[in-house]
Amino acid sequence: MAAGIPDDTRPSPDALLKAAQKESRGKFKIFFGAAPGVGKTYEMLTDAHRRKTEGVDVVVGVVETHGRAETEAKLADLEVIPRREVEYKGRTLEEMDLDAILRRRPSLVLVDELAHTNAPGSRHPKRYLDVEELLAAGIDVYSTMNVQHVESLNDVVARITRIRVRETVPDSVVDAADEVELVDTTPTDLIARLGAGKVYVREQAQRALKHYFSPGNLTALRELALRRTAERVDEQMRSYMREHAITGPWAAGERVIVCLDPSPDAVNTVRAAKRTADSLDAELIALYVETQRHSLLTEAEQARLGEAMQLAAQLNAEIVTVPGRTVVEEIVAFARSRNATRVVVSKSRRSRWFELRHGSVVDELVRSGSGLVVEVAPSSDKPEVAAPIDWLLGAPRSIGPYFEGLLTMALATAVGVLIDTYINLPNISLVYVVPVLVAAARHGLVPSLWVAALSVLSYNFFFLPPLYRLTIADPANVVALFFFMFVAVAASALGTRTRAQAQAARREARTTADLYAFSRKIAGVIDLDDLLWIVVTHLARLLNAEVAILMPDRSPKEGGRLTLRAAFPPDSEFTDADLAAARWCWDSDRPTGKGTDTLPGGRWLFVPIRTSRAPIGVVGILPTGDARELSASERRLLEAVGNQAAVAIERVVLAADIDQARIGAERERLRSAMLTSVSHDLRTPLASIIGSLSSLRSFRERYDEATRDELLSTALTEAERLDRFVGNLLDMTRLDAGVIVPKREPVEVGDLVSTTLRRAMPLLKDRVVASSVEAGLPSLSLDFVLAEQALFNILDNAGKYSPAGGRIEISAKRIGGVVEIVVRDEGPGIAEGALDRLFDKFYRADDGDRRRAGTGLGLAIAKGFVEVQGGAVAVRNRTDRTGAEFIVTYPLST
Repeated sequence: MAAGIPDDTRPSPDALLKAAQKESRGKFKIFFGAAPGVGKTYEMLTDAHRRKTEGVDVVVGVVETHGRAETEAKLADLEVIPRREVEYKGRTLEEMDLDAILRRRPSLVLVDELAHTNAPGSRHPKRYLDVEELLAAGIDVYSTMNVQHVESLNDVVARITRIRVRETVPDSVVDAADEVELVDTTPTDLIARLGAGKVYVREQAQRALKHYFSPGNLTALRELALRRTAERVDEQMRSYMREHAITGPWAAGERVIVCLDPSPDAVNTVRAAKRTADSLDAELIALYVETQRHSLLTEAEQARLGEAMQLAAQLNAEIVTVPGRTVVEEIVAFARSRNATRVVVSKSRRSRWFELRHGSVVDELVRSGSGLVVEVAPSSDKPEVAAPIDWLLGAPRSIGPYFEGLLTMALATAVGVLIDTYINLPNISLVYVVPVLVAAARHGLVPSLWVAALSVLSYNFFFLPPLYRLTIADPANVVALFFFMFVAVAASALGTRTRAQAQAARREARTTADLYAFSRKIAGVIDLDDLLWIVVTHLARLLNAEVAILMPDRSPKEGGRLTLRAAFPPDSEFTDADLAAARWCWDSDRPTGKGTDTLPGGRWLFVPIRTSRAPIGVVGILPTGDARELSASERRLLEAVGNQAAVAIERVVLAADIDQARIGAERERLRSAMLTSVSHDLRTPLASIIGSLSSLRSFRERYDEATRDELLSTALTEAERLDRFVGNLLDMTRLDAGVIVPKREPVEVGDLVSTTLRRAMPLLKDRVVASSVEAGLPSLSLDFVLAEQALFNILDNAGKYSPAGGRIEISAKRIGGVVEIVVRDEGPGIAEGALDRLFDKFYRADDGDRRRAGTGLGLAIAKGFVEVQGGAVAVRNRTDRTGAEFIVTYPLST
């Protein structure tokens, strides 16, 4: 133990549990490369041969040679598990036989191309899931993958190469690997291998050299692979240190911690740390330890601390705030947890008396024996303004706490006198510890010291001889009184510290509860305006300020102009200068306005909110009081709420975008289907009409009367067919526009059926049609034209799919409070997968006969016409034979 810092030599329980869980699993090694052709598979096979010579049972699950002779030669002496064949869309695909490997149970299996997507019908959709099952069975696995297949790097690689790789592996799979071996080669060597035909065939190689395998792309991919491997190795080292209780740090890689404080030199310390981190090419972490003294910081100190944090954020440092009892203890613990190697602190020029009372952070860090390199940043030449005595900062200004202390001390004295009268108790002074602790717990240090002083005087006056005089006759009582005073002051200090820790814990718990409540509020919100209102009201309550959210207008007309979307209170107003500051904040992605370096004279503080993808909007804060600025803790709270709000806003916006994209896709599908119908089903009757009429015009004298009548009949039939197609299109347009208003009148069901049959008979002339209408059916309140058209479209569909000579039945009867009209045909029936889509626009069930005419609109129009009149239509396959049944139901008139 050094400088009050515990030397924890026990291994991390989490690390030991993780290691224990791995004991029953197979070992997983990934051969990692920057691009195809670097030699991952070759290196994996070479390592497998080495393991085989050591007596390890090695088999090949799947290895893709891609026709490379060197790779195929390496497979010669290894046992290869035959692949299983999968039939998919008329093709035979070969996949790794997972079950055969599990039955064989080798010690080590080679599984190439970890990111591969398995053929449909496989047990797992992805090959890395097959590997997970092999590892769970206790089988070691060697596998290969490229950097572009790492999920978190997929978009980065896409921006570099302009090629989006669809097959990816989650980062957690890579992080769970026991070993990651980087197989590296220079871009020059890889391009030479490509040109020699050792990666692809020459035609493919030439295309690849012009696009993916350019020197710039390969260099960038190589750096990505090196960095990803370095991150994995660093995590392995830290896991090893946790498992073996190695406190570290191990200087295998550089991390610099800059300690933030509210001193005037804080910003200079951050700049010095940034220079150190840049010179070492190290990660920079800005750490602030929030002790009990944080609540006593003055406004000037809070402003300096906030300025230092803001500067650290601008310099791309990671900002971390940790609560703690002592600064040095938390710095060392955090440095060990992050394996940091260097700490940059500022050396204050406070008085020797202050350092004697509070200690020196620099001296304690040097004496801690932590293994850290401690760098002291140079201080400024300006003398430090003497701060008020810190223990007086939190002293109550009212007389109440001091009067309460006097009463509790008097009560303790009365209890002591009562005890002394009836009981001979030598340690009567202990009764005064209670009011001291009560004052410390309730009101802090100064009231507890006041009670301690009163207690000393009271003890001397009432219990030390000579009684009722402030004198001491026995020298031994002087020593007793001195120790009593020491105990009272110590109890006061301990009680005050406990109170401060309890207050800090309550603040943290309240903040955590607020953030949790906020996250629950926004979790289920799907409307953007409701979400923004929740955000502004929650922030206004937490920060005691006016809050507004501005977001860019997404309409092309506005061109991304920032507009006010929500504010609390709702009547918040912005001047032109405020809007200009908000726009600058949005454009520069930096805080602007009050308390910042940019436009500090503004009334509002504007802070951008963003996700990892893109900025979302700007939050405006107007603190209550013209001179007040947000404290460091309030800024952290704003950042936490802003991050949650940004994710929630992005979720709502993306949901809206997805809905728009789905609508657009559906619109495009319908447009494509309509064009297909127009180009085919409308052109066919037109061709017949034109052909018939042109023949009559050109060769009328050569045709006999029967032939001319046949041509005219064909033209008329196809014209009527064309008229039905165009009518269907117009009817569907009217349905989509919602302009159809039924003109209701009493309709006899028998008249509706007979009229529709007469109209449809030319289309059903080769079929046997039978109808039956139950006697005594009441009239229905319908639009006769719409009802007839709906029934006609259903009969037209039945005629198309019924064979020549087939029977079509139409029946009507009353069932409860509705009239049911059923149309049955003897066609092939409807596939189960098509039943739910049969009434969709432009949908045509695939029965294998492409010659059937139609636009796929007839049934959709029938459904629309029936439903607009309050009815319903359904379809099912017949149970007595092949064919379909269409059921139209209308409610009885009331």
